[in-house]
Amino acid sequence: MSLRTGGVRVNGLFHNLQSGFAAFPTRGAARASARGALRYDDVVTSHFFAYLARMKFIQRWGLMRNTRPENTQEHSLQVAMIAHGLAVIGNRRYGGNVDPDRTALLAVFHDAEEVITGDVPTPIKYFNPSIKEALFDIETVARKRLLAMLPEELREDYNDLFFHQERDEAAWRVVKQADKICAYLKCLEEAKAGNEEFQKAEQSILKELQQDPDPAPRYFLETFVPSFRLTLDELN
Repeated sequence: MSLRTGGVRVNGLFHNLQSGFAAFPTRGAARASARGALRYDDVVTSHFFAYLARMKFIQRWGLMRNTRPENTQEHSLQVAMIAHGLAVIGNRRYGGNVDPDRTALLAVFHDAEEVITGDVPTPIKYFNPSIKEALFDIETVARKRLLAMLPEELREDYNDLFFHQERDEAAWRVVKQADKICAYLKCLEEAKAGNEEFQKAEQSILKELQQDPDPAPRYFLETFVPSFRLTLDELN
């Protein structure tokens, strides 16, 4: 399959991900091991956390005019905090049974593959089913690529953070809700700064949140979101 998004051939990118990037650097007597680890005698060095640290360089909302840029690292932290809150709200108020700590941890890593793929804007990702499927495949390969950078004995502990497991289905649903709330808060922030670029996105996301049958997101919207419209003086 050959697709073009923004002048980039998707199948070419997919091939590059599958075959691996340029060789990882080596020095001295180091010898390269599989996919991103360097072995020094009995010590294996890994690029895993160095790659994750690059989330702060990945800019979101690339098709929109932003008054303040947002990167994947800060977004992931906010999603984690709100996902934790949604799980607590669901458990305490609505009889839910979702582990808030597990939910927050999944949220921390939910966009980790973007250090390889970059942030793909929603209008591109969902432009048509073919592009959506191709990008899903690319994201899957990118996650596998990151996981392979870990020393082998650590991979099992991180596998479930990168790939959805049935036992985490309820937690991932909360992460998705939190992700959507964070997108809505970004729209409010831009509107507060006088930027009308996010107006339609704000309306569309709010409608989706209001139609969610789960009451926890609506509780969050009614209880916590109004404060995001206030200035620091008003919060104090």
